[in-house]
Amino acid sequence: MNPLLDFSGLPRFAAFKPECVTPAVDELLAANRALVERLAAPVDGAAPTWDNFVAPLEDANEKLHRAWGQVGHLNAVMNSPELREVYNANLPKITQYYTELGQNQGLFGKFRQLKVAPDFARLNRAQRAIIEHELRDFRLGGAELSADKKARFLAIREKLSALSSRFSDNLLDATNAFAHYVESESGLAGIPADVVQTAREAAQQDGKPGWKFTLHAPSYLSVMQYADDRALRELMYRAYSTRAAEFGNQEWDNTRLITEIVALRRELAQLLGFASFAEYSLESKMAESPQQVLQFLHELAARAKPFAERDLAELKQFARDELALPGLEAWDIAYASEKLRVARYAFSDQEVKQYFPETSVLPGMFRLIGALYGLTIAPDDAPGWHPDVRFFSICDRDNRLVGQFYVDLYARPSKRGGAWMDDAISRRRIPSGIQAPVAYLTCNFAAPVGGKPALFTHDEVITLFHEFGHGLHHLLTRIEELGVSGINGVEWDAVELPSQFMENFCWEWDVLEPMTRHVDAHHALPRALFDKMLAAKNFQSGLQTVRQLEFSLFDMHLHYDFDPHAGNSVAELLDEVRRQVAVIFPPAFNRFAHSFTHVFAGGYAAGYYSYKWAEVLSADAYSLFEECGVLDPATGSRFRDEILAVGGSRPALESFVAFRGREPKIDALLRHSGMIAT
Repeated sequence: MNPLLDFSGLPRFAAFKPECVTPAVDELLAANRALVERLAAPVDGAAPTWDNFVAPLEDANEKLHRAWGQVGHLNAVMNSPELREVYNANLPKITQYYTELGQNQGLFGKFRQLKVAPDFARLNRAQRAIIEHELRDFRLGGAELSADKKARFLAIREKLSALSSRFSDNLLDATNAFAHYVESESGLAGIPADVVQTAREAAQQDGKPGWKFTLHAPSYLSVMQYADDRALRELMYRAYSTRAAEFGNQEWDNTRLITEIVALRRELAQLLGFASFAEYSLESKMAESPQQVLQFLHELAARAKPFAERDLAELKQFARDELALPGLEAWDIAYASEKLRVARYAFSDQEVKQYFPETSVLPGMFRLIGALYGLTIAPDDAPGWHPDVRFFSICDRDNRLVGQFYVDLYARPSKRGGAWMDDAISRRRIPSGIQAPVAYLTCNFAAPVGGKPALFTHDEVITLFHEFGHGLHHLLTRIEELGVSGINGVEWDAVELPSQFMENFCWEWDVLEPMTRHVDAHHALPRALFDKMLAAKNFQSGLQTVRQLEFSLFDMHLHYDFDPHAGNSVAELLDEVRRQVAVIFPPAFNRFAHSFTHVFAGGYAAGYYSYKWAEVLSADAYSLFEECGVLDPATGSRFRDEILAVGGSRPALESFVAFRGREPKIDALLRHSGMIAT
């Protein structure tokens, strides 16, 4: 059997081959289209019901989602020319199917019948929410358009899918194409020993002398933060900040793609009667309008910018007085910041990193979940897509399976950058019982070297907790209807609440101390070192905040009041945003937008603000734990019951109020960021 057509259990990654994709996609699409035709047809005397209409449609679409989800996942983590070719060949088919589905008048009519039928009130809350979401999505999918506009809508959707995939491929290719070999050991001064060893092994694998440095995060970030050789930092910065731009291989230049993506999104929204893509995007989010989002971002910027200006002034003075850097260039920022942090707080990331071996961090994170929610996480067996992949199961107090997840933590050339969680299987009720949810947890940390376990910086521990927070949102749901189970149906600007919530525990001594163990000396993190970390927690928080606001405002303006045909360029828009909120201005050759995958190849278009929006929610939610005890199981149980368990079955604001007892306030975020008096 084609492994992509086997839905009896976990994905069969060991049996997967690129040549499996097209036959599976074609078979599923044919079966789904036949079912849709039957379900959409008018039937005399038989009104649509949940069981005869919604359930079979969900069953069919789940199969397609699971099969294509595996293909998309493997294309992201085990990219190869063969898989990329077959993925891009089948992507238009998938896009066309979902666009057809969203415009099907017969289906739309039957969902409207369900909504006004007397039986609607007797459906459970999750089922009612799914029907309401479907009606909204039909309108957003072009179901009410004329035939000619539907055809154009479909063409735009297909083109956008292809352009986004190409954007991501270009960035991966440009990242992989760069390598710099340092031949003199003197050029390695300041770079941590484990990074040097990895660079040496990479050069040897290439049959080259010296040490190999790349633009993949573990290598690039280490050079920028620690390398004493300023020329090396500049070389790496220039290469990184001009990836997929006009300076390199023209086949990988994302310039045209950016303009085309923005223009097509604008046209798509206008076809549906929206003035902008931002207004279209916000229809399914918590925020009510682009103006509300912009007001939120500017209010936060007004609070943060004075702190950012103070941070930069301190950094410039330190760089001038202590590092003999009269002018602070873009490639000096991370380096000088690390030197300032060491000088001010008497510790470095590398010192802390020795206390966070993977063999202690993962069990420590799992113990936290046990304390909060009464769950047990243990290793399990399942075929993976790479030898580094591991698999775990979550069970409740009665040893009943709650969910399972894959963990793929290390960077490699075949894997796109960043960190993310994605769903493999969603929880739902099926004839044989409850289908347990399954998640992918993916990061890009440095792999183990020299026979030692992988070592994580504290920032990487925070990243791991963040992605696992997304995973818990997917895995700990109690909803049994697919469309609003786990993260399904949750407003995009609330999706980051559980992930950012988890980050807070990385600053709690009672959580952190038991999950640390020095990789050589085997003792736990000293309290004195933790206190230094805590004192440095908000180091440059002003700079970090305005940087996120810069990205968020750029994204919102790009999709709200920017006209790609009016003569101004995307680069000019970004410069204008920077003049409003930024305090650090990159050199003219910087092409940040060309690698902004969240917006141009991900789901964050007109939604990047959601990181800060949800950070308000998560900080305020965590403040209840601060009041009741950070490991209080009663508060943990309440958080699971009111936030994690309910999925998209009710509005996120309603879930927040059910947990917190009131609407969210910004105070906790400002306090956690050191931008308000405690």
